[in-house]
Amino acid sequence: MAALDGPRWGPKSGGKPKLIVFLLHGLGADGNDLIDLAPYWGNAVPDALFVSPHAPEKHDGAPFGRQWFSLSDRTPANRLAGVKMARPVLEAAITEECAAAGLPESAVVLMGFSQGAMTALYTGLRRQVEPAGIMAYSGMLIAPELLEAEIMGRPPVLLVHGEADEVVPAAASHQAEAALRALNVPVEATYSERLPHGIDDAGLAAGTLFLQRVAAPFATA
Repeated sequence: MAALDGPRWGPKSGGKPKLIVFLLHGLGADGNDLIDLAPYWGNAVPDALFVSPHAPEKHDGAPFGRQWFSLSDRTPANRLAGVKMARPVLEAAITEECAAAGLPESAVVLMGFSQGAMTALYTGLRRQVEPAGIMAYSGMLIAPELLEAEIMGRPPVLLVHGEADEVVPAAASHQAEAALRALNVPVEATYSERLPHGIDDAGLAAGTLFLQRVAAPFATA
């Protein structure tokens, strides 16, 4: 299994990290796509290390970019098969990064955009060690019908989506919100009326507050 690599930033404090925030990019991008969020959020969580790995596969629909799994076939069955393959790669990266930083694997936030959000939700809710939180931007809860039997923890989840998203409809996050609430997962959601497939200031602000809350238990560690 190939190890993930990619850009990293922080901690802003200059000290030992107390939290690791994984930034999982979308289809066709790479780790450089989200690392610029780190200085912004690093102001709120100065003891966090931000890691933005390149997804493990080359994008099979373009001559550049990476993918967590193929979406050449966009059926639910293919999405499920793909995210199942991506999960152990991300799990291994979490274990490796936490070991290198001397942190428990609970000191992790999984943030993802689009396909990265799908991967973060699928993996984070099934981890043996519950992450501190999951932030899913413009994503989807893959195979929600399986989650009740497979869920391993109930970390706080932030869902952020633009109602004008033409790539992953906002209905996907509305459906995820309902499914997670039904399983007693603590969820908060932010929807931006005119936002297409992207992240706006409202989403960044929601992420800032979420990170501050989930990082607080680790601040004195």
